[in-house]
Amino acid sequence: MLKIGDFSKLARISIRMLRHYDEIGLLEPKSIDQMTGYRYYGEDQLPMASRITSLKEMGFGLAVIGNIIGNYNNPKELARFLEIKQSEVNLELQETNRRVRLLETAIERLRKDVTSMNYNVTLKNIPQRYVASVRNIIPAYNQEGILWNLLMTETAGHNLQSDENCFSLAIFHGEGHSDNEVDVEIQVSVKGTYQDTEHVKFKTVPEVEIASAIYKGSYEQITDVNQAVANWVNDNGYEFNGSLFCIYHVSPAQTNNPEEMVTEVCYPVRLRS
Repeated sequence: MLKIGDFSKLARISIRMLRHYDEIGLLEPKSIDQMTGYRYYGEDQLPMASRITSLKEMGFGLAVIGNIIGNYNNPKELARFLEIKQSEVNLELQETNRRVRLLETAIERLRKDVTSMNYNVTLKNIPQRYVASVRNIIPAYNQEGILWNLLMTETAGHNLQSDENCFSLAIFHGEGHSDNEVDVEIQVSVKGTYQDTEHVKFKTVPEVEIASAIYKGSYEQITDVNQAVANWVNDNGYEFNGSLFCIYHVSPAQTNNPEEMVTEVCYPVRLRS
């Protein structure tokens, strides 16, 4: 029989951890001296201690290790545990590799352009939404207010209910930038169901994955923000998958001070094949 200190040295498991294993019933001592409280282990328990350590190194938690040990003589069940953990580790590896890639591209971009981190780009999903939409050709980008006026005028009697995660946004359809006659669609997330009007259409918009950057201030920055998002998409193995749109978190309808506006520039994306 081995005292806990000797067993600890041979098993390379701390005394504190051995006591914890005992408390949770994972590895109990062969005997405990009732007078002194000393724990004694058998040499034949060293393989079990090694098994526990090996499973911990694979990433299993102690609760799961208890289940595994209870099924250790069942090869099929043991393989199932190992395969599940392998899948988890592979997913963690993919996420780690993604983060490494983000760091590498950010460092590389920063070395080329010291202002590149002025606009932080993130990847996110916008869930499926039910929206009130107006799409039309307008004379220029700065006349988007025409569409918002149409929306407000034609839905004045609808008693529209805003969705909990309400998005007010504008989608810029068409290829490239145009100085006039631009194809723009505005959307407001709403809940309930409504009848279409002459210009306002109600529809469900599917979930979309986007690369986006949020900035505060006037729309004069939008070219730089567009460039920052486009650089991120190109650097991180994605490609564009739809029309650019802007979410107006704080819009001109909410403030007269352009420096207080908050806008999110969004590009639908997908992994490059």
